[in-house]
Amino acid sequence: MSTEGTAGTEPPEIISEGPRREKARRGNSAGAARPQFTVLGAGLYELNTSSSSAGPTAVSASIQFTVSIHNPSARSSASFDRLAAYVDFNGEAITQPSPLPPLYLSRDGTGAVSPVLGGGGVSAGEKYGAVGLRLVVAGRVKYKAGPFHSPWRRVNARCELVMGLNKGVYGPATLLGTPDCSVDI
Repeated sequence: MSTEGTAGTEPPEIISEGPRREKARRGNSAGAARPQFTVLGAGLYELNTSSSSAGPTAVSASIQFTVSIHNPSARSSASFDRLAAYVDFNGEAITQPSPLPPLYLSRDGTGAVSPVLGGGGVSAGEKYGAVGLRLVVAGRVKYKAGPFHSPWRRVNARCELVMGLNKGVYGPATLLGTPDCSVDI
């Protein structure tokens, strides 16, 4: 390997793969980026606990989540349809899917939805005072960039939550840690 003629020269410029390659890697049409889901808060409206000497505490609750949906694309708008939310515990849905209204997000736009979800039979360790839940928001999305429209695509967001439980306390619920949401399209 010869080093002749390279002394004192700067390293070669990194050349971008270009927009076509990047678009193919993201997997969305119309140059759209994946929507971002964030759980902003939770309100606890009803909490019933029952314990037995034989096993862990069973918890039933009615909870309202506030979820922010952000379209990070600067080039395309996003339309969401057939959205529904439910709560999952240990891989099982513990609430019925609650329908959400259609949502339109302009370029770099943000919207929020606040589903009220209720369910029962969640086993929780009473000594820990917390329960791990997964909020699932599912539906479909399509993107529009100028005259181009993408087809409807399934979107699934799963937000891992750890909620603090305080017997007899209602109102804003304590979300322990920062909820992490993953999105599949």
